[in-house]
Amino acid sequence: MTRLAYSLLLAGPVLWALTMAGCCAPCCCLCGSGGCFGGGSYGGAAAPVVPTSYNSPAAKSAPAAPQSDQGTVIRGQTPGYGVPTYGYPQPTYPQPTPGSDQYSRGPMPISGGVPATTTFQPPLPAPPGEAMPPGDAPLITPQTQPWWQPPSNIQPLPEELAGTPTPLDIFVEETRTGRFMFGVAVNSDAGVTGQITIDERNFDITRVPLSWDEFVNGSAFRGAGQGFRIEAQPGTQVQRYLVSFTNPYLFETNISFNASGFYYDRNYFDWTESRVGGRFAFGYRLTPDLSVSAALRLEQIEIFDPRVATVPELNAALGTSHLYSGRFSIMHDTRDLPFMPTEGHLIELSYEQAFGTFDYPRGEVDYSQYFLIRERPDGSGRHTLAFSTKLGFTGPDTPIFENYFAGGYSTLRGFAFRGASPIDDGVRIGGEFRWLNSLEYFFPITADDMIKGVFFCDFGTVEEKIELQGENFRVAPGFGFRVNVPALGPAPLAFDFAFPVLQADRDDEQMFSFFFGALR
Repeated sequence: MTRLAYSLLLAGPVLWALTMAGCCAPCCCLCGSGGCFGGGSYGGAAAPVVPTSYNSPAAKSAPAAPQSDQGTVIRGQTPGYGVPTYGYPQPTYPQPTPGSDQYSRGPMPISGGVPATTTFQPPLPAPPGEAMPPGDAPLITPQTQPWWQPPSNIQPLPEELAGTPTPLDIFVEETRTGRFMFGVAVNSDAGVTGQITIDERNFDITRVPLSWDEFVNGSAFRGAGQGFRIEAQPGTQVQRYLVSFTNPYLFETNISFNASGFYYDRNYFDWTESRVGGRFAFGYRLTPDLSVSAALRLEQIEIFDPRVATVPELNAALGTSHLYSGRFSIMHDTRDLPFMPTEGHLIELSYEQAFGTFDYPRGEVDYSQYFLIRERPDGSGRHTLAFSTKLGFTGPDTPIFENYFAGGYSTLRGFAFRGASPIDDGVRIGGEFRWLNSLEYFFPITADDMIKGVFFCDFGTVEEKIELQGENFRVAPGFGFRVNVPALGPAPLAFDFAFPVLQADRDDEQMFSFFFGALR
């Protein structure tokens, strides 16, 4: 009883002191929950306790609200109060699951101590560009600010920040422009031929070497962007030797110039033919795809060793003839590749007038169209439908060695070389009219496009006179393969099988035609 009375005597002054201080919730002050704020209360009751083990972004960043009419100051007890929203909703974040690794946490507080603060602080997203602050302030967007720049992962150098020029040393090394190539080719039209080629794409005809050292270091005859080519093709049935010079910008203009000299010899079945001469051509590119050209040809032709002597047209061409001609052509070329194109077209119109030992005109139309049917998403595996036609007319005074012929790999497959041409007393004499067509469908066989297949149909005719005769019309469908081996050169290996379904009476058929070449 004495101990109880003593305790009451001690508690009385303490309660009186607390009452005089204006605390309406002694328990809150004793436990340190923060329920007392300058003599005011939270809704007339004890203020809610905000857990300090998770710092709410809204509660942490909310500034103090202005005083109300009653003089009560509320300091962040309502989450989000006092934070300007600028017209867009505030983000909400899920509470971490107790005991999980969803967010990183600091050490747990010791019983009776000060709670530890976690390291989790969700970032607030940037306000949208159309956000408007309260009031009549103008629209604020990053793009309207003078300090705004597009994002970049390149950090400016100190010299750039200071506005000073940065010195640069640029070293340029010229690529290899000269090539020495040798190879061999076999095809069903010309037999076996070899090839030795010297090609320079940065030739300079005026840069004559002054010493042997200029030949050694490669500076002789180089540097003007001209082209120079020496080519030798010896063979079993055909041999050809060529020297050519090209200037793509004659006198620094858009006019191109080409000059070439050649020697050509061919053993045909009915006679042997040799030619020596030259060609001069000027060209002008009107657009990237459209060009015009004019050429002058000078040749000396010799026909000898005739198989028979009973054909008047062959006898008229025996011996030496001189042929000069002027040719004008216009060409529109949109093909994507020169070899095995997959889309685009080629249109060429030409007219040539020959004079000399023989005098005759010649007009030709060549047209090729390539349609891309389908391809893989990466651009490979292309399926292409191609159509080509060649139409030609020549005058009645055209010599036999300038007539049109058909048959073979490059004209009408399914027939021997010149085997689909007009014939007189067993001699293939050719004709004055040509109309040859080909419809082809190319498709990949291997995933790397190295091997392609083709279905085709060649059709057309060559007539002795400018006319069409149904009994001379030829049609030969077939299939083949194209093998692209980059190490062997740009032209693919070609193997074709054709089966004539329409032919003339004395045509020479040949089911298999091929081209095989290797160039290094």
